[in-house]
Amino acid sequence: MSGRQPFPHDDRLAAAATPLPAASLDPDEDLAQDETIPDVDGMSAVRSLDSLRAPVAGRVRDRMVPHDALRKYWGFDQFRPLQGEAAAAALAARDSLVVLPTGGGKSLCYQIPAVCGLGLTLVVSPLIALMDDQVAAAREAGLSAGALHGNITEQERRDIRGMLATGRLDLLYVSPERLCVGDLMTTMQGQLGLVAVDEAHCVSHWGHDFRPEYRQLAPILAQIPGIPRMALTATATPQVQDDICAQLALRDPARLVGHVDRANLVYRALPRMNGTKQVIEVVRRHEGEGGIVYAQTRKEVERLAYALQQNGIHAAGYHAGMEARERSRVQSDFVNERLTVVVATIAFGMGIDRSNVRFVIHANAPKSIEHYQQEAGRAGRDGDPAECVLLFSAGDLATHRALAMKDGALSPDRTRTLDRQLKEVGRFAVAPMCRHRLLTEHFGQVYEAAAAGCGACDVCLGESKELAPDEAMVTAQKIISTVWRTGGRYGSGHVVDVLLGRTTEKVERGGHAALAVFGLLKDAGEASLRAWIDQLLVQGLLMVTEDGDYPLVTLTAAGRALCKGEGEVRLGRTIPAAGRARKGSQRKAAVQDLDGKDGALFERLRRLRRLLAERRHVPPYVIFTDATLHLLASERPGSLSAMLEVKGVGERKLKLYGPAFLTVVAGGDPEAVVAS
Repeated sequence: MSGRQPFPHDDRLAAAATPLPAASLDPDEDLAQDETIPDVDGMSAVRSLDSLRAPVAGRVRDRMVPHDALRKYWGFDQFRPLQGEAAAAALAARDSLVVLPTGGGKSLCYQIPAVCGLGLTLVVSPLIALMDDQVAAAREAGLSAGALHGNITEQERRDIRGMLATGRLDLLYVSPERLCVGDLMTTMQGQLGLVAVDEAHCVSHWGHDFRPEYRQLAPILAQIPGIPRMALTATATPQVQDDICAQLALRDPARLVGHVDRANLVYRALPRMNGTKQVIEVVRRHEGEGGIVYAQTRKEVERLAYALQQNGIHAAGYHAGMEARERSRVQSDFVNERLTVVVATIAFGMGIDRSNVRFVIHANAPKSIEHYQQEAGRAGRDGDPAECVLLFSAGDLATHRALAMKDGALSPDRTRTLDRQLKEVGRFAVAPMCRHRLLTEHFGQVYEAAAAGCGACDVCLGESKELAPDEAMVTAQKIISTVWRTGGRYGSGHVVDVLLGRTTEKVERGGHAALAVFGLLKDAGEASLRAWIDQLLVQGLLMVTEDGDYPLVTLTAAGRALCKGEGEVRLGRTIPAAGRARKGSQRKAAVQDLDGKDGALFERLRRLRRLLAERRHVPPYVIFTDATLHLLASERPGSLSAMLEVKGVGERKLKLYGPAFLTVVAGGDPEAVVAS
């Protein structure tokens, strides 16, 4: 099959698949060799900033080596890929663009410089919930952090202003709108060491979540020349990366682009049959584990949430039409592990920072690959295995197009962008190719897998397979012929009924039982037929037209040509579970699980964490992650000094929580420990 175009995509999509230079791709490359970026442990970069800022009375941070700060505040001995290089760039007063996958530790990139003598770090963030979670996590680690937004009290506002005035703040989080008003920039004058722009893709017209308020940042940042800027995002194609650098006026930035592949995620893209039943089946595979279900509309959110509740699953809906207080409650319950499953529109995405989400289900197709990468990336942020399931129907793409145009016609540029994004989503969902490879190549990177495949997607696990070229051609011709013989005036469901030989009322009324194509693919099965129709739609061999609110399937010129044997087609089908070769995930050995460990102790430690989090009014993950609890359960430290050696235990957290966790490790009851 080499040399054959797998699925159609336009010139810009092909350009986006061009590999980045190797220097941008290798997360293990030592960028410290570049003379403009010092060694991560060096102090020369800190001293080089002295000429950029006047001293601030009251600043309490001493200069610290980054690795020492990493150990002291976060309890880690090694940086994750590119974290150290990003911190070093800031300490060298160099602008940077940091592209790391969700869960890759972007926040540490700008938090480390703040405690290494750089000065105040200003963090621009788009969501209040995200700011509050980041502030809570930073404070638990021992940093002085605050956020200015409309949900804080007047006393909290005065406290933050006071800390700013006396130089006692390490991190200040603000929205782009807040930065544009008042005298905040004047207040920070003389102590600002770094400006970090989080979710930086929001500044790009080419990005998947463009926000006009982000375009106001450049003139504001121009007021503070000489202060390094750090733009951070998890989802940016090479085109979006270039636009971010231009829009934020980054000066000769260090471009630190990590590999987008999430090795611990298992991707499955399946034809949507009975969507509700399929969602429930996935949730039940993860009984008691946290997960997110994304739906396309508010109505669908409410319907799915109700269905899950009726099946005994602790679920709740979340969408923009709900009261703000109710949305806040649902989000808080989920982050604090009082709620198992959230069914949400994409409005739920960026504000979630729960590390132990074990599954993400897309009950409908996402708006773009960038949206999918970010939303699916909410799963498995702790590094443990997680599952991402996409239930696809080509009708979802038509719905996205209709929703995008509901407020009026789109500009030609926006129409082209929308068409390209939806085509890319369709290709990912139906192409019989490795899902990890498709995602990686979309972001302009090279995916290298073993000969047997990734071992972590439906295709490479043998759950779906590609038809032989001759079989695919004949099958496609039969389907296209059925659409033509029924006049192109019916939906895909009717086409399936005819091919299966079902004598429904509509089939009899149309006289279609007498057609030569009636029952022509009766052994294929409904799931395969629906999937093949979607694949033909994505490849442009069929098309959807609207008849009122009802989508009809009709022919295209390419489809007619295929019936004459001209052109190419690729089709894949899902293999029933009973017929699959047994093939386990090759990734499990690379991630931590609890096999052979004391699962009962782990659960007691989780219970202690939840009780402590409720008492301190913080999300559980900011106390310790599941990964750290795994280590505590397996290593069973017997002293504070031994616990400090556990990955993820910093000095402040040891002081706050060490005695309580050691007591439970030794056999104590979590409730009794907290009560005492």
